[in-house]
Amino acid sequence: MTRRVTAAAMAALMGASVLAGCGGTGTAQTSAASKTSAAAASSTATTAAPAGSTSGDVSMVFAWWGNQTRNERTTNAIEQYQKDNPGVKIDGQFSEWNDYWQKMATAAAGGQAPDIMQQDYQYINQYAKSGQLLDLTPYIENGTLDSSKWDKNMLESGTVDGKIIAICAGMNAPALVYNKTITDEAGVTIKDNMTLDEFVAAAKTIYEKTGYKTDLSYGTVQEPMNYLLRSDGVVLFGDGKLNATKEQLTKYFKVYEDGIKEGWELGPDVYADITIGSIEQAPIVAGTSPDKSAWNTLLWSNQYTAMNKLAKEGMDLEMTTWPSPDPKKSDFIKPGQFFSVTSGTKNPQEAVKFLNYLINSTECNDILMGERGVPINSDVADKIKSQLDETDQKIYNYIYNVVQPNCSVINPPYPDGYAEAGKVLNNVVEELCYGQIDASQAADEFLAQGGAALAAKSGS
Repeated sequence: MTRRVTAAAMAALMGASVLAGCGGTGTAQTSAASKTSAAAASSTATTAAPAGSTSGDVSMVFAWWGNQTRNERTTNAIEQYQKDNPGVKIDGQFSEWNDYWQKMATAAAGGQAPDIMQQDYQYINQYAKSGQLLDLTPYIENGTLDSSKWDKNMLESGTVDGKIIAICAGMNAPALVYNKTITDEAGVTIKDNMTLDEFVAAAKTIYEKTGYKTDLSYGTVQEPMNYLLRSDGVVLFGDGKLNATKEQLTKYFKVYEDGIKEGWELGPDVYADITIGSIEQAPIVAGTSPDKSAWNTLLWSNQYTAMNKLAKEGMDLEMTTWPSPDPKKSDFIKPGQFFSVTSGTKNPQEAVKFLNYLINSTECNDILMGERGVPINSDVADKIKSQLDETDQKIYNYIYNVVQPNCSVINPPYPDGYAEAGKVLNNVVEELCYGQIDASQAADEFLAQGGAALAAKSGS
């Protein structure tokens, strides 16, 4: 059983998302982003590529990860684009969270990368520095890709070494989704910007009153651990080393240890037969009894719509911030995902036109409806918001009214060796939750093995 859970945890790492922030990712890239934005200001932000603009037949591949809601909406948007652009054929390739990055790595290694790919903050440096992503700067400068209505911080977040190689597909933030039906039954009020102590106290009370347990993101621990350590002013994964101390790590490993011992945290056995990272199988919606279910889950705000659709009858799902000793230091706004055009595409101009459609077309976004996050095009965002149902309105309000006034700048992109160090972290937490080691030993093991993984990749 342990081996099976570990394999799932490793696979889940390939899809972990982080990030770009509240107030931008630094000033070094501002000049390039500002220049290209100004050059495109005369373009029309809400216009798709003109129909019939292609010269001959064009075939492209567009790949993304996600859930069934995203799959259906993106497929419908592709079909509409093909109707408006005769001669263009787009092969949409959808993968589950766990499989996507493995497929992309294999495709890139074989020279078969898709023309357009959904991209993630942690992989931008890796793909950009290996020359696999097209520099979009010239296309912004000539107006093919119109940035005049974009959030400029999000434009900068996709810039590496002065080249714009990824466009934010939607703004996003960490979101704790919880079953209000259960918390009301327990007499517990879940508030925004909870401290970690408040969260643990709530978890204990909910378990005592209802029998429902807490989901602490088993198998994808690198995300909450990063979040918690931000409250200590620590960027966990550094260049060639781990930046946290044993004391800091032990403090947070102890939450997992105590939760298992005291019974209020879901044990690793619950995750043995599910796909970690799949919201369809998340214990909050898929659990069959209180001891196999959770009252909460740690997600991202753009996943709230899909999670809500999975809610069973009588289940009221709400959303708040992840817990932290210092919520303001920990919280951030990030790109939910990016879109990139790969450098090996045979049709760069047509690929960029399709990218412009995804980001700037109101017709397209009437179909996508902000499922990947709040659109970076302000005109598109305003138009969509007026059409949203109550669930999606909550996401917009959450980003603008809960997170944005109470957040900090995002961590830098993950360094080389992050994936390997992340695997170590999840393996260590697995040992901890099975009672094979304690929190102090977990900290020692992670510092030694995780640090070695980062050092090996950095060459230090």
